[in-house]
Amino acid sequence: MCGRFDQNDIARRFVAAFGWADAAIRSDAMPTVNASPGTYRPVMHMEDGQLVVDDLYWGYRARWAAEKLPVAYNARLEKITNNYWGRLLKTGRALVPAYGWYEWTGEKGHRQPWHIHRKDREPVFMLALANFGPFKEHKAESGFVLVTADASGGMVDIHDRRPVCLNAADAAVWLDPDLSTEQAELLARSMALGPEAFEWYKVSPALNRAGNDGEELIVPLAE
Repeated sequence: MCGRFDQNDIARRFVAAFGWADAAIRSDAMPTVNASPGTYRPVMHMEDGQLVVDDLYWGYRARWAAEKLPVAYNARLEKITNNYWGRLLKTGRALVPAYGWYEWTGEKGHRQPWHIHRKDREPVFMLALANFGPFKEHKAESGFVLVTADASGGMVDIHDRRPVCLNAADAAVWLDPDLSTEQAELLARSMALGPEAFEWYKVSPALNRAGNDGEELIVPLAE
């Protein structure tokens, strides 16, 4: 799973790292090292042939499911073609740019956060499914979820799930509205960055509390 991520930069610099010179940036969210579910975060998507960055609510639940299902923050890659997620896979493919995400080890009350990031420290482009437009009853009607997959290789020592991340070129393909749902799923499965692209280290337990922020929280802890 992914319950927090590091989005400590402005949207324009993430767009520059994506390699697209032209984008409509409608985000005014502040950078944070501790983005948490239930907040509005910059999300990249295509709209009328243009790359757009909008602030979207992290969390999704279809309006009809209000009395049936909890708000979801992640969608398992193995299920993104089912009836619930399939519509968003067709019309709501998006990207969440970040400098990494967090997982935890240890017992309850002594949880140790780990910052997971690319070895080259370039941004990651995490695959997302989103529903755009105004909501009627709950913010999660117009929100996003991160797509997650099994954590293979050494990363499983930290957590058994991970967000699906693509390099910029493949992430641009994910956003292509002409890509079929079958092709999108195949892309996510076959082109996801593997554990060899990442490294991770322990950071301050102060990150355990949503709302705590500041670059000092992501300084590597001495072993």
